[in-house]
Amino acid sequence: MFRSLYADDRGTMFDEGGLAALGRSWDEIWEIREKDMIPLPGGSTLAMLPGCQAIGMSPDTGEALALWLEPETQHGGETPGWAVGALLPAGFTRTLLPAYVVDRHRRFRTLPLYGYAAVGMGEGQPYVAAVRTDDPLRWDPGDYNTPELRSLIEARLREHPENRILRQLARCSVEYHCFTAQNVFYRRWEAGIPVSPACPASCIGCISLQPAECCPSPQTRIDFVPTLDEIVEIALPHLRDAPHAIISFGQGCEGEPLLQADLVARSIAKIKAEVKGRGLINVNTSAGLTDAVAKLCMAGLDSMRVSIISARDEIYNAYHRPRGYGLADVEASIAVAKASGVFVSLNLLVFPGLTDREEELDALCALISRAHIDMVQLRNLNIDPDVLTAALPGPRGRVLGIEAFTRELHARCPALRVGSFTPSREELSGSIRHG
Repeated sequence: MFRSLYADDRGTMFDEGGLAALGRSWDEIWEIREKDMIPLPGGSTLAMLPGCQAIGMSPDTGEALALWLEPETQHGGETPGWAVGALLPAGFTRTLLPAYVVDRHRRFRTLPLYGYAAVGMGEGQPYVAAVRTDDPLRWDPGDYNTPELRSLIEARLREHPENRILRQLARCSVEYHCFTAQNVFYRRWEAGIPVSPACPASCIGCISLQPAECCPSPQTRIDFVPTLDEIVEIALPHLRDAPHAIISFGQGCEGEPLLQADLVARSIAKIKAEVKGRGLINVNTSAGLTDAVAKLCMAGLDSMRVSIISARDEIYNAYHRPRGYGLADVEASIAVAKASGVFVSLNLLVFPGLTDREEELDALCALISRAHIDMVQLRNLNIDPDVLTAALPGPRGRVLGIEAFTRELHARCPALRVGSFTPSREELSGSIRHG
């Protein structure tokens, strides 16, 4: 039995030895089974969920019971034990959310935008409801935030003191610990280049810009449009020198890069003329602006990752809240990219109890088949669970579970890559055009 974890107001965590840990799928409480859990991966963080009272299951009656602090740990009066969730490193997909009941008197704001996963204690260590969905080799947290990072940042800023993108990426590296920003300074792997301060969508879970009444954003958005030279002086040395080099437009600190399609297209053309087929140029996008996608493809775009929560209009529109486009436009953009030889991934925002419904799987597989999608990247949706369930129409149909959903996706789409990361040119081995 995995035992419930809970925390006090100060974040001190306790192991409730008498109650079994529970998880949540959409808005339903589920019993956690042995096969649901893996040891907490290195690089994970345990987080207290304030205002969310932890619950556990009585092994004798099967009843879900609220957890309270022991008298000696209370800070005056009867005090709830707050739920605990795990924040997973990239490459791991959660299968259940933390289970809790909302304390209406104490919960006065929404939770920060992180992907909370159910946890429990077993065999003297924490376990989490998750599966590994990719090899996190180049995304191991131990390879980031290293002691030499600040000196690398300072050296690059001295080389290019006027480059506003570098100053932005320095901030993202230090304040937000963004891995794709840090890779610019480490000069390796996938490096992000933000270009757009605006977006034609208003996603509920946007991590860079939120209206005041919504979720607290973990980072700010860039407030400028860079020049061609600012982009190229970062991209060229990265693609020339970095191992498994990727540059990606469309980062967490910006809006929609397609709104700067002319600038991005000119950048791609200039970079391509210099690097002679080395490295990979990728765009992370909502893909709603088909003409803009066509411009990037004509300039030589290699890879496109399309963010999507659902292949069903009802759910897609409720979450992404697109302005001036819809799923049909996204599919048209994918068709343009595929016709140009671009490797296309779906950045599937995974939420247990929604993503793994039969109707969601059916719609997703139909889109993959029609559009000839190359890859699905599974990405934990960073959001307060109650914000999402309140904003979206209630999903229908049977819940398969995340593991069964993934297996069925493989079975129905055998040529599809399923993982978490954008592959480098070396890993694609002929799946994209050259030049």
